[in-house]
Amino acid sequence: MAGIGELKSEANIQNAILIALSEAGCLVWRQNTGAYKDKTGRVIRYGLCVGSSDIIGLTPSGHFLAVEVKTATGRIRPEQQRFIDAVNRAGGRAGVARSVEDALKIAKGG
Repeated sequence: MAGIGELKSEANIQNAILIALSEAGCLVWRQNTGAYKDKTGRVIRYGLCVGSSDIIGLTPSGHFLAVEVKTATGRIRPEQQRFIDAVNRAGGRAGVARSVEDALKIAKGG
């Protein structure tokens, strides 16, 4: 397991979470969202939706999983919280993780 100093960036936290969730039996992948302009200037959007979580997957029990990764001081945007709330209302498991431990707790439904 990486030391605390090694997990300061969101990307490092996210990578550690992806590994830990996979090792815990979850099927997970990084979920990118965003937009770009093609060569004609048309805006192309990609990803699930605005506010969708950084990590999407399934728990070993088959629950939909959505984990929004933040650093210790990172702030969640309203659209991200709405996505998390919608997943939880629908019976999935979703939340904000600032550490591997947070993500594993979300996946376990705790």
